[in-house]
Amino acid sequence: MKKINTKDEIIELLNKVKDGKISPQKALLHMQTAPFENLGYANIDYHRGLRKGVNEVIFGLNKTKEQIFGIVQDMLKKGLTDILITRIKSDAAQFLKNKKIDIKHYPIANLAVVKPNKNRKLIGNIVIVSAGSSDIPVCEEAALTAEILGNKVYRLYDVGVSGLHRILSQQEILLQARVIIVAAGMEAALAGVIGGLVSCPVIAVPTSVGYGASFNGVAALLGMLNSCASGISVVNIDNGFGAGYIANMINKMESVN
Repeated sequence: MKKINTKDEIIELLNKVKDGKISPQKALLHMQTAPFENLGYANIDYHRGLRKGVNEVIFGLNKTKEQIFGIVQDMLKKGLTDILITRIKSDAAQFLKNKKIDIKHYPIANLAVVKPNKNRKLIGNIVIVSAGSSDIPVCEEAALTAEILGNKVYRLYDVGVSGLHRILSQQEILLQARVIIVAAGMEAALAGVIGGLVSCPVIAVPTSVGYGASFNGVAALLGMLNSCASGISVVNIDNGFGAGYIANMINKMESVN
C-alpha cells in the first residue's frame, strides 16, 4: 500500500473520498503509516511533507556513504522523488551512482538530488545575488534548493559593492522578484544596498569568504544583522540551503484576502 507523504497526496486522497472513488475507511488505511522509519543510525521523518510541504532533506556532511545510501534506499521504497542531499562529498555521490541510484550531483554546490522529477513545475520569481565569484558555491546551494523545490530562479553573480554600477544596472530584475537572496562575504554591504532598493523580502547569507578580520564570515554575519535597510532577514554563515528553503516558502505564499 502506497504511503501518503506529501500535502498534495493527502489532498488528492481526500478529493477521491469526496468524489466517492474511495471509501473513508480505505483512505484512513493509506494514511495510517508510521510517521518515521528507524534505520538504527537515522530516524527518517515521513510525515514532514505533510507538516511542512517539503520532504525530509538529507544532510550529507559526516554521514558515511553507506548511511546515505541506506537512507536514500528507504526513501525510494516509500515512493519519494526529488530527494535532496546537501553537503554531499563527491565520493559519496559516486558511490550512489555505482549502486544504480538515479542521482544528479552538483559538485560546486556540494548538493545532489535523487530521482529528479522531470515534470517539476516551477513558479517564480526568486532572484539570487552574489557579491563576488567566490560566493557562488553558497549561491548555487540556495539556487538549486529553490529550483528542486519548484521555484523559478534568476541568478545575478559578481555584482558586489566594489563596482556598485553592476547591481544598479540590474534594478529591473530586482524589482520583479518576489524574494531576493543575497550572498556576500568580506563586510557584506551588498545585502543592505539591495534591501534599500526593493520592496520584497531579502534573505541575506553571510559567507566565510574574506581576509583575516572577516573571521570566517562572522564579520559578514554581524554586518548583515546590523543593516539599516528594512526587510532583511539573515541566515547562518554559508547556509545557502536555509536561504533557498525560506525563499521557497515566501515565493509560494498565497495572498490573504
